[in-house]
Amino acid sequence: MARRRQAVTIKHVAADAGVSLQTVSRVINNEANVRPEMRDRVQASIDKLGYVPSIAAQRMSGSRSYLILALNDRERTIADWRARQGTDWVDQMLLGGMLECAEHGYRLIFELVDTHSDHVERELGAAIAALQPDGAILTPPHSDNPQILKALAQHNIPFARIGAQIVGDDLPEGISVSMDDEGGARLAARHLIDLGHRRIGMISGPAEYSLAGKRVDGWRAELDGAGLATTGLLEAGDFTYESGVRAAKALLASPDRPTAIIASNDQMALATAAVAAQLGLAIPEDLSLISFDNTPLVRFTRPGLTAVDQPIAETTATAVRLLIAAQRGGDGLPPPVIIPMGFDVRGSTAAPAACLQDT
Repeated sequence: MARRRQAVTIKHVAADAGVSLQTVSRVINNEANVRPEMRDRVQASIDKLGYVPSIAAQRMSGSRSYLILALNDRERTIADWRARQGTDWVDQMLLGGMLECAEHGYRLIFELVDTHSDHVERELGAAIAALQPDGAILTPPHSDNPQILKALAQHNIPFARIGAQIVGDDLPEGISVSMDDEGGARLAARHLIDLGHRRIGMISGPAEYSLAGKRVDGWRAELDGAGLATTGLLEAGDFTYESGVRAAKALLASPDRPTAIIASNDQMALATAAVAAQLGLAIPEDLSLISFDNTPLVRFTRPGLTAVDQPIAETTATAVRLLIAAQRGGDGLPPPVIIPMGFDVRGSTAAPAACLQDT
């Protein structure tokens, strides 16, 4: 029977390089207080022995765990997974967060917490006790949950809030990283205005998500700036397909119905397309349609949906990068970071029929 090859450990590297375990750990963690010649010697031993650093080895240099905890809403995430609706928020968050963590020798740990639960503090406390993370990333609606913000502050866990509102004076702010939801809605509305639309409806997301309000603000500001009415053109959804059906029916039942609709996520946009088909309205000939999210689903509809693209991976990567920088001795909180949205034009938008007849 062949003998199992012994794994190379940090002790082997230290012995080969003739340095202490702490020096090897500091080199692994890319810390500044190592002389260049010492760094080169340790790195040569790492390369020669084929050593792969472990989190345990990284922790030897101090009190860090080299773990970043990413929190997402349990109820909505599990519902999306079970429905298998093609949403890719979690995929993109993990893509950006995990790759950025790997660049710095960290690991990303993903946890689900119910933001409505009476046991939020207990659940979060258990995760912190088990993992002892160096930082946390909060996604909506957790990024605006006072219980979570206070619990992290009490445990001295730095955190980055994605898509959060400005908090009150009695709450810790953390690092703020947001996608430009208002700007994304402006892009969508401006695209429709430029096509000649004058009645542009909006299906918003739930009020507990601050980003939903920002998207409405962007839609309203762009229409106001063009001298267009918004009264009677806003319906609230909750990011589910069913709520999109209800909102689309309300908007399209009006005698003076909109010639275009912006939906605050892909599920509600797909619901709007279905309602339009039931009413005999063709897209884009009778109704132009724009979605937020830009998940794979909207690229394969017929016609493909014009969509505001959320840079989720880039946003999460930025949050990780700022958290690690703060852990390594950054000077205070960095200013809020706002990442621009993308915009992909496909076949679901066109000039309204009246404009086509005039030309």
